Amino acid sequence: MAFEALLAEYEARRAKALAGGGAEKYAKRTAKGILNARERITALVDADTFMESGLFGTSGVYPEQADETQTDGKLAGYARINGRDICLVVNDFTVKGASTSYTNGKKIGHMKRTATERGMPLVLLGESTGARLPDAMGARGMGLLLGNDNTQFRRMRETPMVAAAFGPSFGSSTWMMCLSDFAVMQKGATVAVSSPGLVSMALGEKVNAEDLGGWRLHAEITGLVDQVVDTEEEVFEAIKKFLSYMPSHHKEAPPEAAIPAGSGADMAKVFDLLPESRTQVYDMRRVVKCLVDKESMFELKPRFGKSAVTTLARLGGKSVGIIANNPLHRGGALDADACRKIVDFLVMCDSFNVPIVLLVDTPGFQIGTEAEKAGAPGRIMNFMNAMTLLSVPHLSVIIRKSYGRAYVCMGGGRHSDDIAAWPSAEVSFMSPEFATKIVHGVAQGEPGYEDALKQIEQGIDVWGLASVYATQAVIHPKDTRDYLIRMLDVYKLRMTKGVGQHLMRTWPTSY
Repeated sequence: MAFEALLAEYEARRAKALAGGGAEKYAKRTAKGILNARERITALVDADTFMESGLFGTSGVYPEQADETQTDGKLAGYARINGRDICLVVNDFTVKGASTSYTNGKKIGHMKRTATERGMPLVLLGESTGARLPDAMGARGMGLLLGNDNTQFRRMRETPMVAAAFGPSFGSSTWMMCLSDFAVMQKGATVAVSSPGLVSMALGEKVNAEDLGGWRLHAEITGLVDQVVDTEEEVFEAIKKFLSYMPSHHKEAPPEAAIPAGSGADMAKVFDLLPESRTQVYDMRRVVKCLVDKESMFELKPRFGKSAVTTLARLGGKSVGIIANNPLHRGGALDADACRKIVDFLVMCDSFNVPIVLLVDTPGFQIGTEAEKAGAPGRIMNFMNAMTLLSVPHLSVIIRKSYGRAYVCMGGGRHSDDIAAWPSAEVSFMSPEFATKIVHGVAQGEPGYEDALKQIEQGIDVWGLASVYATQAVIHPKDTRDYLIRMLDVYKLRMTKGVGQHLMRTWPTSY
């Protein structure tokens, strides 16, 4: 009978913990079309694979609150996504607004430590109010809360870390978005240090949630978010797709996939996408879609630093990171935001053994007072430093323009393992139009301009580059996909089984 009583108590406690903040709160969320924490787990992971850790956790500061802090507001545990093991933390907003506390902080720290030590991706689904008050007040509260091991998120990039934001995502949810390798945000979410209410009290500043930390701010201005989607289901699909390009940890090569039928079918027409005039714009993403495996393009930060494209994709079934100048924006001139976006992508790819392809068509870096105020020189040097530290295979294809210092940063010289060029490639210190004015003192429309321009243009074509072996191949555009697949095989890391040196593993995110 004693055992029966113990088991009855176990079942009662389990049922209470599983009920979270209670049926009434769950029902209100359902009525608004918002998934509950456990529903999110079901939607994200493989069926019947979630094994919970810390189900019976409650407030560690106020034991008398045990009845109102089921799971202490954060669900943690282990599951599988597409057959691969992951560690998982999901905020339950119905319990104290999923506020950060001593107990649930320990859960996060345990999941991060387990993921790192055992080689599993870590996924965090955020929706939270920030630190729990009054638990965090006073010296004792701060010592308990911020002395927890969940604050020790060293940026070591040993396992892929993914974070998502739903609804209000203040405090810890914001920190995890900033620390992650991939951050996805549902429209309507707010990612910020503090809530609009606290901002109003502290600063007397009236601000709404959208202006404070809405999706447009983080997708277009701060660059903290990699993708923005409309629905919760799209959040889960984005997480699954991102992880499909990644290894489970930094000591293995990325997984391979079957090559979809029709991949490369449009390569015969790829040169037609390029305007004949060097000054005419086009969308480089159309070229990328031709090159990569069908429907494998997965672009990151598409609204930020738009003169550069950073996208995961597959070539011949293998994961690859593609960095491309996009003349559709600023003519392809790289500004400070584009440099930061590229560096962040380079670091992630190198940390997780993803080879890199650079598609080059840029007149150089943005110049002027706006660029200097944005810290362009420092961003450019960060870009160059990151390129010198790459240890994964990295190939460049010069599509059209490659001018000035951007020539080096986009893989020129010895900054790529191998450089190919289309017949349309041009390489020089600056645009011939500007050089003509500087060297000969004549501008477009002035007498003698056309003759002076022709003189400056001599030697900028691809054949001058090929003659000094600064490009290892001049290729027909239609052969680019086959060339890249073959050369990625030539330069693959055979001796380390596809694993790089990870020289940038401590490079910070969101810098």
